[in-house]
Order: sequence, then C-alpha cells, then structure tokens
Amino acid sequence: MSVIRQHLIDPEICIRCNTCEETCPVEGAIEHDENNYVVNADICNYCMKCIAPCPTGAIDNWRTVKTPYPLVEQYGWDELPDEQEISDTEVTSSAEQAKEVEANTILAVAHSGEGQVLPPFSAAHPFINIYTRENPAIARVVGNYRITEPDSTSDIHHIILDFGTTTFPVLEGQCIGVVPPGEDARGKPHQMRLYSVASPRDGERPNHNNLSLTVKRVVTEENGITTRGVASNYLCDLERGDTVQVTGAFGSTFLMPNHPEANLITICTGTGSAPFRAMTERRRRKRKHGDPGKIWLFFGARTRGELPYFGPLQKLPDSLIRKDLCFSRERDQPKEYVQDRMLTCADELAEWLRNEHTYVFLCGLKSMEVGVEAAFQKICDDHGMDWQELRRQMRVAGRYHVETY
Repeated sequence: MSVIRQHLIDPEICIRCNTCEETCPVEGAIEHDENNYVVNADICNYCMKCIAPCPTGAIDNWRTVKTPYPLVEQYGWDELPDEQEISDTEVTSSAEQAKEVEANTILAVAHSGEGQVLPPFSAAHPFINIYTRENPAIARVVGNYRITEPDSTSDIHHIILDFGTTTFPVLEGQCIGVVPPGEDARGKPHQMRLYSVASPRDGERPNHNNLSLTVKRVVTEENGITTRGVASNYLCDLERGDTVQVTGAFGSTFLMPNHPEANLITICTGTGSAPFRAMTERRRRKRKHGDPGKIWLFFGARTRGELPYFGPLQKLPDSLIRKDLCFSRERDQPKEYVQDRMLTCADELAEWLRNEHTYVFLCGLKSMEVGVEAAFQKICDDHGMDWQELRRQMRVAGRYHVETY
C-alpha cells in the first residue's frame, strides 16, 4: 500500500496573505478560495520554496497518509486532521519505503535552513505559537488612538493591549493573531488576522506587560456596495476596558539584531511601520554612548496627514534614526516613492550595503517590493556590486528580510 507524506496548510493559523501561492514555482500546486489555501498533492514536488516566506508557519505542516486528502476536503477544513495511524505492515515494498525516506530527507534539508532566510545571528530567541485559537490569551484594551490626521482618508489607530498577569513574550518584528468575535457568512468563527507588534519587548510602557499594534481601518466600495474589514474595524472600534482574544506570537526570522554594531535599513509604507517603531524604540532604550549601529528609515505615504506617527517621528533625534519621508500625493510637491528617495541616496546606501553589519528590513504593500528591489539593483550596478549575489548572501546570513502583503 502506498504511503506518502502529504504537504498541508493549517487553516487555523493561515492569514490568507497569498505569500505561499505567489512564492510557489509550480503552477497550480497551491491554490485558494474564499475559505482556505490548499496544496494539490498531485502537483506539489516538495521543492520547499514556500516554507521560509510564510509569516505564521501555517505552510509547514505534514501528514503521513495512505490516500491524499483531496482539494475539496481541504477547502472545507477549519483545522488540520489528526495524524493517521499507519502500521509498518501496511508498507509492503522497499520502493515505497524508499519514497518515504526520500520525502523525509527532503523535509530534513528544508528545515535545516540551507538557502533559506535566517534570523540575525544576535537576535533573541523567539517564542512561537504559545497561545492558539483554542487557548488564546485575553488582553484588555488600555488605549486606542487615531494617529493620522482627522481629515485624512487613511484611518490608522495605535492600540495598546494589556495582558495583566498572563505571560505573552514578543520580540521586535514578531506578529500576534487577533480573533474577531462572531461568525462569517458560512456560520463559522471568523478567521484569525495577523498584526505586527509596534512596541519593544519590554512593553509599550517600559517594564509593563503590554504591547501595541498599528491598525488601519479597511473600508472598500465596489458597485455601490460598502465592505468593512472584519478585524480592522473590530480593532479600530475597541474602547478602553474591552477584551481581545490573542494568539501567537508568530515569526522567527524577521527579528531585530541585538549587537550594537548592527545598522538597520528599514523601508516601509503605512502600517508596515509597526515593526520598525518597535525596533527603533528598543534601540533608543538600550543604546549606550558610543554604540556604532545606525538606523535609516525610508517611510512612504500619500500625504503627511496619512503617515502614521508623523508627529512623534519628528521628535526622534537624528543621532538615533535618519528619517527619509516620501509622499506620493502631497499638494504642490512632486510625486515621490521610497524607491525614488533611495536612488537619490545611492552613494550612501552603497556604503551601508558593503558593511557586513547592515541589515535590510522591508515591510508594507507588496507593490512597494518591486520598486525597492529595482532600486537596490541599480544602486549595486552603479557601484560595482552584484545585487543578486549580495542579496543571496544577506538572506542566508539573516541580514535581508521582507514582509509584504
């Protein structure tokens, strides 16, 4: 009897970001509907290209099965099935046993980290998936503030969650899951949504058991129909004293390096600024006189009024962080995106890229990623560097990190 190791996606922690489907080089191996992302066992070739980019680890799940779970069954899942019990006597040929060994060998190589993005060598050890949907942490809202201008079309909130006596360790760069109350159109509980933590590991307020999030209210209109994002509107409408179900934490590679020589090139748009706010505040609290590490922020928005944390950013000293703010719709100013500003700073960026202590973090809209990659390519071409090889070296050294959506 044939036994295979089937690649599956955990619907409980999948955030439907589409990263796996976009990353997969095998057409049709990963697909999705409005409910789940699924893997086609007839097409998947175990190349493992989708494993490292997944922000929650939902893609890294496997079951030994006699008959692969069909797509139609996977689409209906709210959780992964239990592992099947398969006895040794059910594997009847050495060839089939060899296939199982080969599959397990592939998994071992994939999980070894070879060729994948690794965390910075000096990053602290992250704790992953301590709290699940079945056993969430309960946090209380102690603050909810709009951080974009009142007349701006971009309604972004800074939300502070207090965990009381519940231990919930997070690091700069990690995310948490929020479980909105209620049910979807199918009568199923709403799916978890993922949000980057915007505060350092010791709390929004130093030495307090709390954290903050940067959340944009999502409201879209199409054909006269208004659709409100379930989780974003739930969070933006929270009031002090309300409670929230939280899962996680998630993320084991997009982490802040801790050694004082580390230079951080941080590039973001909108709420993609959340992890960089956390990293900058961590550096501000821990930095000692004479520490050589620098932070350089490229931050893009349509207008000043739509740029979250615009006011507080102006108060941060240049000795802590260099700020290049770029606006694409500011009145009476030329349109500028982060990649445009990067090109105007090409000579300095090239010097940073040559430094083995430089780390690049990119977070925000996926459309930004293409422009940023092209900017790095041109900067390297003009300064005698091979960007493709440099990026590969930085990735395997834990120095190049991308989280776009």
